[in-house]
Amino acid sequence: MDEYSFFVSPSEIFLDLQLYQFGWEQCAPLHSFGPFVRNHYLFHYVISGRGWLDSHDQNDVTHKYRLGENQGFLICPGQVNTYCAHETDPWKYVWLEFDGLRVPDYLTRAGLGVSQPIYTPAVPEQGRAVQDTMLYMTRCSDASTLHLIGHLCLFLDGLIQSSSTRRELQGGQLKDFYIREAITFMEHNYHQEITVENLSDVCKLNRSYFSKLFKESMGCPPQEFLIRLRLSKAAELMKTTSHSIGDVSMMCGYPNQLHFSRAFKKRYGCSPREWRAENQIKR
Repeated sequence: MDEYSFFVSPSEIFLDLQLYQFGWEQCAPLHSFGPFVRNHYLFHYVISGRGWLDSHDQNDVTHKYRLGENQGFLICPGQVNTYCAHETDPWKYVWLEFDGLRVPDYLTRAGLGVSQPIYTPAVPEQGRAVQDTMLYMTRCSDASTLHLIGHLCLFLDGLIQSSSTRRELQGGQLKDFYIREAITFMEHNYHQEITVENLSDVCKLNRSYFSKLFKESMGCPPQEFLIRLRLSKAAELMKTTSHSIGDVSMMCGYPNQLHFSRAFKKRYGCSPREWRAENQIKR
């Protein structure tokens, strides 16, 4: 029989980093989950035991990974996956579901993504520190949202610092300056039409070079980042205001409400109307 503990994070919205659910589970032999597709990032850290992960890459090719104690695995949004406990040595793991505008960048720095979902710490003690941060969050599930987000930051920093696939940043200061300039421009003008040419002009860079730089730094193309920013702003407005969905669509850079609804459903797994019914703050 499975033993588990499961928590849902308070529903305050933070655009850069959001915690959705977290918990731990001692799985029964051959306990499996999937095939399934997630709307957000999901990271499991194996405390003990063994299991396997079937994960589809960006070319829809399935890869099978076998994992054990002191390893972890990442599932990305939109990625088909199945994972299963060993038949005689079932795993116990702790897990976090999270997302946010900066998350692709953090995971890229850790060398993790669709094509590399397996986390192995360079030093076992550093991996156990990541595990301890995750377990702390499950023990403090009734803490404030800011407290939990703070420890989610510590988790991501630990993941980056300890990962054996960690990527070293090259020419960081100048590159970071360009990316900050582009993101600031998007945050101030997301309600207007923005093209990659606009962003590369702001940074005074060649369009193709800017796009390459942005993807390397943030883990996604600038167009995808802009979509995520607009939809995050839309979710915030639908939760905290009484503006109509049509008005929210316009305010977030979607003059066509149908296009907005399609993009929102693809990102959040439900229509804007359904999402608002579940999440709007009652005044």
